[in-house]
Amino acid sequence: MRQVYILRGKIRKRIYIGSSNDVERRLKEHNQGKVRSTKGYRPLELIKVESFNNDSEARKRELFYKTASGRRILRRIIS
Repeated sequence: MRQVYILRGKIRKRIYIGSSNDVERRLKEHNQGKVRSTKGYRPLELIKVESFNNDSEARKRELFYKTASGRRILRRIIS
């Protein structure tokens, strides 16, 4: 099962969208500074997780959240 996850920096409030088959492990990697794109925004908190049956569905959702309309929806979810 593939999951799309949304993270937010606790201090700088930056949003990060990704996908993984093990979200807890991936969150730990982000918070340990192993991911270059989020290293400067630690600590990060998990905001939302969506599960999908296959990789292609998860990838489509991840790409949608990275569009302008997807980010608008995320802003509504977060606030």
